[in-house]
Amino acid sequence: QVQLVESGGGLVQAGGSLRLSCVASGLTLSSYTMGWFRQTPGKERECVAFITWSAGETGYADPVKGRFTVSRDSAKNTVYLQMNSLKPEGPTVYYCAGRRIGDGPTYNYWGQGTQVTVSS
Repeated sequence: QVQLVESGGGLVQAGGSLRLSCVASGLTLSSYTMGWFRQTPGKERECVAFITWSAGETGYADPVKGRFTVSRDSAKNTVYLQMNSLKPEGPTVYYCAGRRIGDGPTYNYWGQGTQVTVSS
């Protein structure tokens, strides 16, 4: 059974940092790309970063480039999202997701999300 469990969300002031974690189980992670998404109420969910597990290739959405860093720890089956210089935003849920490389662009597995609020 596939499980993705996020943690690390919370309330932080603008300019601060948070590190989100996502522990994955039930996946052969070397065959997967792991993504971090976020969704604010009333807005569409957007991908902010991704990493290919085996090669470690990363990509970022323009709004977070230079501020967010995605990484993984194979020994812990964990993918991280380090978020620095956070900008004010209302309650936003960050999700971890996985898609098997070669199966197309759709992420098939999702975590339950962790909420982040950045106060001004």
